[in-house]
Amino acid sequence: MAGKVFFSVSMSLDGFSAPESMEGPLATPEQRKQDPRLERWMAQWMELQAWIFPQRFFRENLKLGEGGEEGRDNDIARETFARTGSSVMGKRMFDGGEQAWPEEAPFHTPVFVVTHQRRDPWERPGGTTFHFVNDGIHSALGQARDAAGERDIRIAGGSETIVQYLNAGLVDEFSIALSPVLFGAGTRLFDGVDASRIALEPIRSESSSRATHLSYAVHPR
Repeated sequence: MAGKVFFSVSMSLDGFSAPESMEGPLATPEQRKQDPRLERWMAQWMELQAWIFPQRFFRENLKLGEGGEEGRDNDIARETFARTGSSVMGKRMFDGGEQAWPEEAPFHTPVFVVTHQRRDPWERPGGTTFHFVNDGIHSALGQARDAAGERDIRIAGGSETIVQYLNAGLVDEFSIALSPVLFGAGTRLFDGVDASRIALEPIRSESSSRATHLSYAVHPR
């Protein structure tokens, strides 16, 4: 049987999946590195993801050293990785990750990047190969399904790509790690979602000392 399509992200209590963007018409990568807002952006992003950084699985996967916390947060991180046979992401997420990911990117599966840029597949150590898809989200998902086999397909992000898949009725379920932080501004996870077409069924709600984990099945309304 084909796997499920899902996404799993961290979100602030006021509904943001990323801090406020620093991008503008004149913002190049070098300009953004010198932007004084970068320190604030990084601090907010670290707060948002603080639940996962200490986890043993996360540290092992990114080769950050031995040890780390073990508990439900760690189990959730490991389970999410284990179920994923391939990933789909937008070009903006890939552009940011290309600069930030280590040489051995943390996916260890095929990743399909939805983009207008034509580019040969980019193979990284550890089993990650980025494939660049120029003919839309349905094509990217079809290729990801073929690559995933019986495992699930993760829509890795960013939020705009997630909403495109939600609005197209292509997401089966999703999980949110609700972090105890407030942003006030930023990238809203569900900005632009067509709520008239989507119904949610709660699957799971569980809390740790670091985050509240919420899971939902997605149905057409």
